[in-house]
Amino acid sequence: MWKFVSLAVALAMPAAAQAQATYTNPILYADYSDPDVIRVGQDYYMVASSFHFSPGIPVLKSRDLVHWTIIGHVLPRLPFGPLYDMPGPHTLTDKISKPIGGTKYASGVWAPSIRHHAGKFWVYWATPDEGVFMATASDPAGPWTAPVAVIAKPGLEDPCPFWDDDGTAWLVHGKVGAGPLVLHRMRPDGTGVLDEGTVIAEDKEKLPVLEGPKFYKRNGYYYIWAPIGGVGTGPQAVGRARDIRGPYAWRVVLDPGTTPVQGPHQGGYVETPSGEGWFAHFNSTGAFGRIVHLQPVRWADDWPLVGQPIPDKQSGQPVLTYRMPAAATADRLQDSDEFAGRTLGLQWSWNHNPVDSAWSLARRPGWLRLTAMPADHLVTARNTLTQILQGPRTRVTTRLDIGHMAEGQRAGLTLFGVRPSWIGVVRSAGINRIAVAAEGEETAGPRLAGATVVLAAEVSEGQAVRYSYSLDNGRNFAPLGPPLWLARFSWWKGSRPGVFTFTRGSAGLVDIDWFRVARSDR
Repeated sequence: MWKFVSLAVALAMPAAAQAQATYTNPILYADYSDPDVIRVGQDYYMVASSFHFSPGIPVLKSRDLVHWTIIGHVLPRLPFGPLYDMPGPHTLTDKISKPIGGTKYASGVWAPSIRHHAGKFWVYWATPDEGVFMATASDPAGPWTAPVAVIAKPGLEDPCPFWDDDGTAWLVHGKVGAGPLVLHRMRPDGTGVLDEGTVIAEDKEKLPVLEGPKFYKRNGYYYIWAPIGGVGTGPQAVGRARDIRGPYAWRVVLDPGTTPVQGPHQGGYVETPSGEGWFAHFNSTGAFGRIVHLQPVRWADDWPLVGQPIPDKQSGQPVLTYRMPAAATADRLQDSDEFAGRTLGLQWSWNHNPVDSAWSLARRPGWLRLTAMPADHLVTARNTLTQILQGPRTRVTTRLDIGHMAEGQRAGLTLFGVRPSWIGVVRSAGINRIAVAAEGEETAGPRLAGATVVLAAEVSEGQAVRYSYSLDNGRNFAPLGPPLWLARFSWWKGSRPGVFTFTRGSAGLVDIDWFRVARSDR
């Protein structure tokens, strides 16, 4: 199995050996889909799609382009409409007082771009039903300004801004369904477009499923990096022109080749302080989502060649192991949480906007308290708290105090997706029972006499989960139910571990002591 050279090993190497330290793809075995990357000074910053999860648009930071940590989010909440709050009949009615509800699964933030201009960080993104938005910050960790609607129009996707050498501002974007690429003049402050837009790239035969454009300028040429061919198996293409309005000549620069990385595309190009080129992109990997790979970039005749050159072709194929871009750091993605602080860890996202009155870290210090709200099943439950699943093998455990659960309440540990499964506790007829559920079908296990239970979910490289529970504080675990296949793709996201509670009866409580993640590469 692929491994990284550890920081401790790297530091013990002579300088010459450290220069040859290597990394192995994927650099992030985690669903940071549609990544975009920039460098400011010695630091690198990444943003990624977050769809219907809140807070929105994670911001990651790295000093070596390989090891990353989460530093904040652009959107504290999703402010684009009432359905992002996942309203139920008890919270929202229409004009004739009929109860309504709804969700925004697969909507929300699509394919953000991050840039640094005029001393500020800028992030642009689209929501497919509402339009193109932007926000700025002096510190990428936040706070970010409230989102501004750059184009208040549905059906758009994948925007990327560009400020030319003379200060002229431009915006390129696609259309939902991978339509043509459209170029607009923008106001210099980036808050709106100045025209209706001009199509600058559309060729359904040579550039099928053209989307995800990113703008760059190098040696007097304008470049559009854009994936083609679809999420699962498409390559990466680049268009080049002397005028930003075109016409653009196009090449495929990164092919799957003979590698197992069969969809190496959509991401961001970045250069190190010394001018080396690198391309961070995703590859679709079933239940683990679209995970992030890093490719070296060489330039020849003002065209990029990405990855390992393919003989007799103008494109490369993904590298699996390669020289580190810089000295390795100890940065890592956050995962486990003891709930000991006053705020949730940056790894956490709610399914849609949370009901803040129904969760707390303060009412029982050292524990996360969730109050159950009405729902028929997990997909419509509010305040489900999730994080990105990391592969290729992961074991998650969590300890619950179930002493204050109420009739009809469910609470537990989930691998959340379009085919959700969970292990947890169901209170019915005054009795707590352990239960496992798959796609809404619950299977009851033994009765629980104690006030606490430890739940476990073990995810295999084969993308199945096996649930178990412990009644002796985690010393011994008993499996419950068969291994369950995870959803291969969930509203454009991978499967996500998380905790939940909802009720089909009374509103009770569940307290969560900790949530621990153990990853294994072997």
